[in-house]
Amino acid sequence: MARISPILAFQLIISSLFSSFAMIPVSGENHGFVGSIDPKLFGLQNEKLTHIRLFWHDIRNGPHPSATNFGLVRMFGNALTEGPELSSKLVGRAQGFYASAARKKLSLLMVQNFAFVLGKFNGSTISLIGRKSIFNKVRELPVVGGSGAFRFARGYAEATTTGNATVEYNIFVLHY
Repeated sequence: MARISPILAFQLIISSLFSSFAMIPVSGENHGFVGSIDPKLFGLQNEKLTHIRLFWHDIRNGPHPSATNFGLVRMFGNALTEGPELSSKLVGRAQGFYASAARKKLSLLMVQNFAFVLGKFNGSTISLIGRKSIFNKVRELPVVGGSGAFRFARGYAEATTTGNATVEYNIFVLHY
């Protein structure tokens, strides 16, 4: 049996290492600190479009207000219910703030997370941020993200005031 020289053995090892790296599937280009990734690596298969209808309750007065003032900013932790009555089944909490954002018209900057506490979305959140023009019958806010079942979420929400500080939200969210 012929002996392989140490140099040839080293060359074979290096050659096999390079060829094994060449077989690693590359999911995109790498540009320094930014690179493309195959969404399937995160278990992202088919994107779904979900419609969520719920009611947001902003209680400003009384013994248990859900919104408080700080200058021109109001922080809130409002109930999200299945129906327009505050006594309807609680499905989550809206947590965030709104602030006066216009000098001439009544318009708010609104930042909020809808944190679900019931059903298949329990523990998941949807994040909305945008301009809310108070006197528009229907206001539109973008969905900018989420967590849990709504990881990588995007979409929009339509907000319609239905009663004394009760707002109906129809959220159209794309998620995996």
